[in-house]
Amino acid sequence: MTKIVTALLFLFIFFSGQAVAAPDELVVYSARKEHLVKDLFEKYEKEQGIKITYITGKAPVMLQRILSEKENTAADILLTVDAGNLWHAAQKEILVPVTSPVLDRNIPDHYKDPDNRWFGLSVRARTIVYNTDRVKKEDLSTYEALAGEDWKGRLLLRTSKKVYNQSLVAMLIATLGEDRTRSIVSGWVSNLAAPPYSSDTKVLEAIAAGQGDAAIVNTYYYGRLMKQNPDLPLGIFWADQSDNGVHVNVSGAGIVKYSKKIDQAVRFLEWLSEKDAQKIFADANMEYPVNQTVLPHADVRKWGAFKPSTANLARAGELQARAVKLMDIEGYK
Repeated sequence: MTKIVTALLFLFIFFSGQAVAAPDELVVYSARKEHLVKDLFEKYEKEQGIKITYITGKAPVMLQRILSEKENTAADILLTVDAGNLWHAAQKEILVPVTSPVLDRNIPDHYKDPDNRWFGLSVRARTIVYNTDRVKKEDLSTYEALAGEDWKGRLLLRTSKKVYNQSLVAMLIATLGEDRTRSIVSGWVSNLAAPPYSSDTKVLEAIAAGQGDAAIVNTYYYGRLMKQNPDLPLGIFWADQSDNGVHVNVSGAGIVKYSKKIDQAVRFLEWLSEKDAQKIFADANMEYPVNQTVLPHADVRKWGAFKPSTANLARAGELQARAVKLMDIEGYK
């Protein structure tokens, strides 16, 4: 969809106050960027004869838009990143529970809402990346170990304002408890080599430049950077492999309760969870398919296998406010 078409759709929805989707059309409000969904949506349209019209924007903007439009929204589906955002949408009661044997079969329980209001569609791992010239792999182990004295002045982090870190800390609270998580976050702050960065990519570039030795980032940022410059001295380490497993999160979707096409929307989500669509969905961003029968992209497989956390990601949303408060108290900016 061109920017012009997107703008016209926005204006039409805004001024008409009416749902606009045609009978053979679904409307997706997407926090996943256009280049990550365009080919997939076109494939669905070609295969199923159902047009997918979409609007992209930041997750809070998409959510607020549906809350404002209410029953007049054009949205049939909310597609967004991070389980915390999906949980928040469910708490705002804009997503409808779905019963689907296909989704139950294709999506593991810990990657979906216990009440079936949202479903993960790709898995993103947030783990340790290190400077291979300055760190031995055997010196790495867990997220908690990065809070130890050995890492004083060597750690780099992205800002705590990013939902990815809020969900990470929320899941640490869920698995380790609040007191232990507080100690970890305090140690991280004490060990920082520089103030938190605004993006994972900037963190990785700083690690490669030797401004720090190790960091916690989403792996697809590592994949993108290494594609551009494969000679960078960066390596992935899978954290917590002898304990709770690597912290993972999802991009996922739910069906908007105001939709007049819930059955069509369910079939679309089911299609997204099947093998062909899963391959495209995950490969587009160097993520992992949520459907465990589908292999990741060959470049992603080169990073090695790992044990992911199997704690239900709804906890990332449930505990996010406590995580934000904890990070604030411990001085994680």
